[in-house]
Amino acid sequence: MNRNLLIKLGAIAALIFLLMIPILMIDGMIEERQSLRDGVLEDIARSSSYSQKITGPLLVVPYRKTVRQWKTHAKTGERYLEEGEASGRLYFLPERLALGGDISTELRARGIYQARLYHSNSRLAGHFALPANFGVTEDLGDYRFGEPFVSVGISDIRGIKNNLVLQLGERRLPFQPGSADPLLGAGVHAPLPLAVADTHQAQRLEFAFDLLLQGTGRLDIAPVGRETLVDLSADWPHPSFVGEYLPSEREITTTGFSARWQTSFFATNMEEALAACTSGGECHAFESRQFGVSFVDPVDQYLKSDRALKYALLFIALTFAGFFLFEVLKRLAVHPVQYGLVGLSLAMFYLLLLSLAEHMAFAQAYVLAAAACVLLIGFYVSHVLHSWLRGAAFTAVLAGLYAMLYALLSAEDYALLMGSLLVFGLLATVMLLTRKLDWYGLGKPAAA
Repeated sequence: MNRNLLIKLGAIAALIFLLMIPILMIDGMIEERQSLRDGVLEDIARSSSYSQKITGPLLVVPYRKTVRQWKTHAKTGERYLEEGEASGRLYFLPERLALGGDISTELRARGIYQARLYHSNSRLAGHFALPANFGVTEDLGDYRFGEPFVSVGISDIRGIKNNLVLQLGERRLPFQPGSADPLLGAGVHAPLPLAVADTHQAQRLEFAFDLLLQGTGRLDIAPVGRETLVDLSADWPHPSFVGEYLPSEREITTTGFSARWQTSFFATNMEEALAACTSGGECHAFESRQFGVSFVDPVDQYLKSDRALKYALLFIALTFAGFFLFEVLKRLAVHPVQYGLVGLSLAMFYLLLLSLAEHMAFAQAYVLAAAACVLLIGFYVSHVLHSWLRGAAFTAVLAGLYAMLYALLSAEDYALLMGSLLVFGLLATVMLLTRKLDWYGLGKPAAA
């Protein structure tokens, strides 16, 4: 192979290596802008309300119990009976819990960044099945039950937007601030006016209440019922279902979604998880049982820009390969400086894409950035290749590559397959065009 050809190939490889410097700088800028955006979203959530988790309702019965223990006197050796008092709480999960909610979303902006808030209009209903004497069968006389209360855990109580009232049978009981139980953390509770005489027989307590809740990011629900039914609908067309249980039914359209979850104690094992937590064991199992929906755009402009940047090396290599093919097939001379200017134009595409995507939809930003780079490179290449026809052909190929890149970004599940087919097709094209080329004769003067 001609020595000049080897020098040219070495210069092209060095240019590709040098062009990775601005590419890496743009990659760092994407991370910086994304971090800045996340900080602004955190500030908006801090001034409104964070993501929400609803745990409950649970029926809690405080009690005090007389404890007797035989002990031996240290000096006399006589045995004596010592009485003390222990306190604790009994927890009852709903036999059935049904939650139906309509969710609307809105955008809150700070500068060029936007955070998506949601407003959930929900109704929780169901019933408790209380056993006689709250399930105490031994030493009932040693127990003194306190005032029971219904407790609901709400992770960020700032998001509560209505006056909560518990409908318990025929009674209407106002909720009070605080869950009144450390197991549920923040929330609300409603004391129940149950007489002690009512505890001697089993009871069925029907409950219902409305909850207007605001949050950001995601909404989680703990399936505390022996049977839990949750129906949610929202105007958000890009839901991400999260948690340990996926919806049994769901429908997603361009205007929103609807989803239904249905669980039972057999699937959640909430009774055993709650018992382990209240007996002083590990509470992670009880706290982690949840499902819900996320209202965050799963693929935002920064993630898409970062994914596009991963193909920068491939784009630069393919463009330089196209230049090189014109050189060897049309006996043209393209200076390394011209290679470098075209490479910088390709790198500028990603900077334009990042800056435009912060002010408009990603698809529009992509079209504008790609059109600007393709037209600039096409105009420049037409003079480099000394032919408007060759420049137009090169521009058409480059536009096709950008269209293929957008298809790769849009089809996440098929990105690897489409990328593999693209590279294979381009390799086949190069092999087809150069199948009769005399590589040893490159750089030699043409025969007279």
